[in-house]
Amino acid sequence: MSRRPSRSAQQVSPLRQARLVRNWTLERLVEEIDLRTPGGHSGVTPSMVSGWELGRHTTSIGHRATLCDIYEQSPDVLFAHQDQGLTDRAAPRLLAGYADLHKAMLATVTGARECLAVMGSRSRDPIYLAAIEAVLTERPSLVYYRVLFGPPHHQVLKDHLLALLRLRDPHDRSLGVKTLHVGLVEDTTTAPERFFCANEQMAVVPIPSLTSHEAFDSGVVLGAAPAARLLDHGRQAYAASRRVETIEEVTALDVLREWSSQI
Repeated sequence: MSRRPSRSAQQVSPLRQARLVRNWTLERLVEEIDLRTPGGHSGVTPSMVSGWELGRHTTSIGHRATLCDIYEQSPDVLFAHQDQGLTDRAAPRLLAGYADLHKAMLATVTGARECLAVMGSRSRDPIYLAAIEAVLTERPSLVYYRVLFGPPHHQVLKDHLLALLRLRDPHDRSLGVKTLHVGLVEDTTTAPERFFCANEQMAVVPIPSLTSHEAFDSGVVLGAAPAARLLDHGRQAYAASRRVETIEEVTALDVLREWSSQI
């Protein structure tokens, strides 16, 4: 998977420095996080903490709050190394119509080399969904995350999920990693649906139509730095979701059939 460049030994992040000042190991910090987590188990691992400290992965809001409490420092200080790239890149590019949005989403899919994350339950465009299936067929090591927020709104998306499971086994680790991740967020009241398609270099976020109240046919194109953050967003959303990774589980999903968007 794509990783943001790690910091050199001369550029120790504030997050790592805060731990080193206390002479704590990664394991000791994980113990402290667990102690401050309801139920006593946070799911945080030493390798995860290392990734946060090196800026390879983004720390979620909840864990940021815990670390700020532990270290008694503000998030602006502790996580500056994770956030600085968001303001150092080109401005987002606006897509004002369906044709441009569709083209950009296809480019995001076909341009994925290491990781592709797609969020949302409302996809209905067969060309876009077929492109995802094609790129997964062509690139066996490409890691794919699909997170639904509530049941699929259209049969074509449910059929896509079934096609994915025929292409790949989510439990297969023959390439060293899991390459297919399908999850369902069931509580869309506390975790509202969000839509985006991201690879390691770019991301497209559909937004409400700029010409009609009836659809999401406009969007924003983001560059590599925010795309990397959205990939982390997708991983975290999947981690919090219910797995839907067998033919039986997907077959059992209801289809709402009540959405008019083209993407």
